[in-house]
Amino acid sequence: MKTKVKKISDSRVEITVTLDSKDLKPAREEALKKLAKEIKVEGFRKGKVPAEVAAKFIPENDLNAETIDLAVRTTVMDAFKEASKSPLAVPSINVTKYVPGESAEYTATADIIPEVKLSDYKKLGVKKPETKVAAKDIDEVLSNLAGSFADKKVVKRAAKLGDEAVIDFVGKKDGEAFQGGSAKDYKLVLGSKTFIPGFEEGIVGHEVGDKFDLKLTFPKDYGVKDLAGAKVVFETLLKQVNEVTKPAIDDELAKKCGPFKTLQELKEDIKKNLEAQNEHRISEKFKDDLVQALVKKSSVPAPEILIDDQMRMIRDDISRNATAQGMKFEDFLKANGETMEHWEKEARKIAEMRVKGSLALQTLAVENKISVSDAEVEAKINELKDVYGKTPEALKSLKDPNVKMDIRNRLIIEKTLDFLVKANS
Repeated sequence: MKTKVKKISDSRVEITVTLDSKDLKPAREEALKKLAKEIKVEGFRKGKVPAEVAAKFIPENDLNAETIDLAVRTTVMDAFKEASKSPLAVPSINVTKYVPGESAEYTATADIIPEVKLSDYKKLGVKKPETKVAAKDIDEVLSNLAGSFADKKVVKRAAKLGDEAVIDFVGKKDGEAFQGGSAKDYKLVLGSKTFIPGFEEGIVGHEVGDKFDLKLTFPKDYGVKDLAGAKVVFETLLKQVNEVTKPAIDDELAKKCGPFKTLQELKEDIKKNLEAQNEHRISEKFKDDLVQALVKKSSVPAPEILIDDQMRMIRDDISRNATAQGMKFEDFLKANGETMEHWEKEARKIAEMRVKGSLALQTLAVENKISVSDAEVEAKINELKDVYGKTPEALKSLKDPNVKMDIRNRLIIEKTLDFLVKANS
């Protein structure tokens, strides 16, 4: 067998494979044995016809077709191995020449794991922000805790900031109600900044029974593209005003919130929790920033087949969310002001970065001999068993070799991320 490699791109190759009579002989013998089991010959039971006898009854075209098929299937992976290439999917085959018993030639085209050239991973220029908790952050949590113990009393006066207003509203853009802009008997604390600027302030001064229009403009950076910067009207009905009286933020409140004797103890606990939350958020972002910097400074080709796989995963996630809200994928995009064309463009960017990040980390792991032991894999599996509880299907999946391999790969990635963080700290 002879091979010739043609580079189509950094992540795709075409290998031309030439076979001679020595390569074709075992394939023909195997083809003969296989076809012999399928024919009927007088004097022999089906499946028991000797190959040399069967050869006289098997059509030559059938034997040739089976021979070249077997020859390709038994040599194609050896051809990629000889070329030091790893296909990401079953190669596309095109037989270009076949002389029975003498020679054959075919091309095998496939996306491959590309060669990744990493930059100096120790000098990525990414700094991790400090974890800080401001006094106002603690005060905000205390205010929310006090709110959870607040007394509410129905009052017959104009609404003011701090009150809880019970409202019906319908949001309209260009005269048409938009998705997610309507509700009935909605309880809104005025001044909580739950709604877009101007909404809560617009209710202040109105009394129960008032019907009024709130003419507002969505922020330009609003998450729903179709509404960002849009001028809208909220047709509003004020149905009830509740005066909210929060308890004093003191030692008594602290005692209601948990095993605390003083307000200072509660504040220290809040600070500790906020610091932990901030540290987790900042650490995860630091890892993402490091990977993006590593990809940007390195040469990391992204195979189309892997990008397509990632895009399917992204779409599946969105589809599940849409289904949970009683919508189809297309309806979900429309509700968020997205076109299919724009979504595909943005999803592709995300998918490509995920692929490049994964390949960069895999290469970093190999170059630095980062691995996990069988004991670490088993420990993770036991941990997942506790999480899954007694769910039969989930527990059964943990015995699947492919699932175990996936767990091993994830653990390696986690270790590699920790390695990258340490190298840049």
